[in-house]
Amino acid sequence: MYPFGKGISRFVPFLLLLIPLALYVLFYFGPSVMTVIYSFTNITNLPGSGMKFIGLDNYHDVFFSGNSGERVDSIIRTLYFMFIVTVVQNGIALLVAVIINQKLKGDYFFRAVFFLPVVLGVAVVALVWSMMFDPLSGPVNQLYQALFGYKDMFFGSFSHAFGYIIFVQIWMYMGYSMLIFLAGLQSVPKELYEAGYIDGTTKWQSFRHITFSLIAPSFTVNMLLSIIGAMSTFDIILATTDGRFNTRTMAYDVYKETFRGSLEMGLPSALSVVQFLIILVFVIVAVKQMRKREVEY
Repeated sequence: MYPFGKGISRFVPFLLLLIPLALYVLFYFGPSVMTVIYSFTNITNLPGSGMKFIGLDNYHDVFFSGNSGERVDSIIRTLYFMFIVTVVQNGIALLVAVIINQKLKGDYFFRAVFFLPVVLGVAVVALVWSMMFDPLSGPVNQLYQALFGYKDMFFGSFSHAFGYIIFVQIWMYMGYSMLIFLAGLQSVPKELYEAGYIDGTTKWQSFRHITFSLIAPSFTVNMLLSIIGAMSTFDIILATTDGRFNTRTMAYDVYKETFRGSLEMGLPSALSVVQFLIILVFVIVAVKQMRKREVEY
């Protein structure tokens, strides 16, 4: 029976849905469509300036303008960042989730500790690690000096700064991936492990054929979140190196071109569309492969 009565009351749920739908169109779908439109124009931030359709000129400038080499390097650096973060973050998160799922003493405490960086936010995390990696008085440099007789510039190093940003990214979001894996692990029926034990399976065989297969949906979700999050990261870079020392990524370039570059809006819009298309390709490939694995299991 329809729970909202008859007559005009039947339309109440649809009217209530208009509010979130309007907010979605206003703040998400609308700006996305306008970004695509702007990428084909010469629009600027100047008040009263006109907008003229210029075709693919902005996309040409992304790859072939005077500083296009830096943008290509940013794309390559972003792909490297995405690959390392996705693999390492999910690998560590899965390992930690498996350990915590063993019902160890204080497991709720460890869950909170590992998830804490997600709650802290980018500004706090960047401040903490900037202090930890201080090249003059930071504790990490003192540890390096004591153990290896070596000092580093950390976020001020052309060769190492990007690696430390990758470390901070993984440290911050590993707890989020861990909770998703943990939820998947806790949904695995205990009877399957008992049956495997009776059949003589080892712990590795039990993990590979029972645990890993049944948490495939959790693995898919974490892979997608890691890919999208890593490809969209610019806030940690902004707060630690501000794009210096070979740490610029596509997302940072979009931010810089939009808010701190020229007054043009067409070029950063084109760069945003290119970034979206790259993310879309990787997401489609990842979903296809992960779903195939879920079906196989």
